Amino acid sequence: MTTHVTQGSAILPMHSEGRGVITGQQFLDRLRKSPPNLFIDGQQVQDPTTHPATKNMAASLAGLYDMQFDPATRDQVTYEEGGNRYGMAFMVPRTKEDLRRIGESHRVRANYGLGFLGRAPDYMNTNLMAAGMGAEYFAQCQPEGDHKVDFAGNMRRYYEFVRDNDLCLTHALTNPQVNRAKMASEMPDPYIALGIVEENDQGVVLRGARMMATLPIADELLVFPSTVLKENADKSRYAMGFAVPCNAPGLSFQCREPIDVGRSTEDHPLASRFDEQDAFVIFDDVLIPWERVFLLYDVNLANKAYAGTDAVLHMAYQVVNLKIAKTEAFLGTAQSIVNAIGSGGFQHVQSKIAEIIIMLEIMKALEVAAVDGATLNRYGVMTPARGPLDAARNYYPGVYARLPELLQYLGASGIIMMPSKADREGPLGPQIDKFLQAGNATAEERLKLFRLAWDMSMSSFGGRQSLYEKFFFGDPVRMHSALYEVYDSSEYVGRIKAFLNRKDGTQ
Repeated sequence: MTTHVTQGSAILPMHSEGRGVITGQQFLDRLRKSPPNLFIDGQQVQDPTTHPATKNMAASLAGLYDMQFDPATRDQVTYEEGGNRYGMAFMVPRTKEDLRRIGESHRVRANYGLGFLGRAPDYMNTNLMAAGMGAEYFAQCQPEGDHKVDFAGNMRRYYEFVRDNDLCLTHALTNPQVNRAKMASEMPDPYIALGIVEENDQGVVLRGARMMATLPIADELLVFPSTVLKENADKSRYAMGFAVPCNAPGLSFQCREPIDVGRSTEDHPLASRFDEQDAFVIFDDVLIPWERVFLLYDVNLANKAYAGTDAVLHMAYQVVNLKIAKTEAFLGTAQSIVNAIGSGGFQHVQSKIAEIIIMLEIMKALEVAAVDGATLNRYGVMTPARGPLDAARNYYPGVYARLPELLQYLGASGIIMMPSKADREGPLGPQIDKFLQAGNATAEERLKLFRLAWDMSMSSFGGRQSLYEKFFFGDPVRMHSALYEVYDSSEYVGRIKAFLNRKDGTQ
């Protein structure tokens, strides 16, 4: 490995002269000026705003930023404080009404991509808000050595830095999937997993890799500890929390094969807009300045960071609102198919639509319950109730696979027999218009709709979404186990015991 310690000055000091929300054009200009170190199909992406595999996603992100200035959405997705306007996900909720406003903002943003943009900026922003307000958690980290670092102050200042400059963040949680039976320290190379190489006066040097950075077309990478770091010792080189610009020297993002293959928005309505990319992140002796480090070496603090700051609950709240929007999109598409082909009178069709309605109403009810049961945490932040959120993030991955399946049942062969836009404009266009019309839609209307259903349920984009939803919060078995461990059922156990021991005069 090449040591990049001497290049640490390339990571500029953090600054907060920004004044909050930026436009889509400002986001694109910043991305063009400081592009992340992305590698796709064996080549480095020089300009993600023009590269065929990333330009459409960059434009979609710009659209999200423009919503902050659109009169129709500005007051839903931003808030004002101290004379500046910021993205709503940065707002510190102090009341239940604040939480409701934030939830509405999450849904408005999610509707922009029909719920299929899983790592929109508000996901990491709400995480950062909770961590910034819970910064004192990181003050517990006191590693041995000559470098005394104000980890709590660093966390607080980083939140303000990202908020003030309206940055777009990605993150990477887990170690490479090499050997799940062994700890990171037991791998053939101790730096397969991301680990600390050394400290110096400038910062900490890191080497190894992390999975999986979704939306690497971002300004910064936030690396918080994995939720379960498997190490025997209390202190470990693999326990860390920090942030780094995505164009830092020695940092590389190796992206998967693109799903956006350059087709029109009519042919690939989702993939052509919202291929947010996934990548694993390679650290080749990257120097992280001390002001960007939030936690080092402490395994216990690392494993409890999300719970200790309640960031996990605010992130889960964003996700529940995102999944509500996504389920609404499935319901809208399914009912549109039924309306177009006139199949709504069949009971088996009604039953399939009813399944989606039930899923949607369960998720909406859990969102309401999370806000209704919200309480102020130790940092003075109104925090949604854990029980409903834990239920939602265990429930949805288990039922999601049914949603694309229901679209396939409702659309049947119509989701396969779909000539492209070029076909409709070609020599057989009149025949396509005649034979592929629907009872209540023209051929053009029907094909646009069925193309959307295909992209939601059968295309490579839809397939990636299905796998993504299965593991959105981690392994489902571990998720269930974690729920079992944290859920307090003692009241209900006591009630059963009291009932069995009750003497009420009956024989």
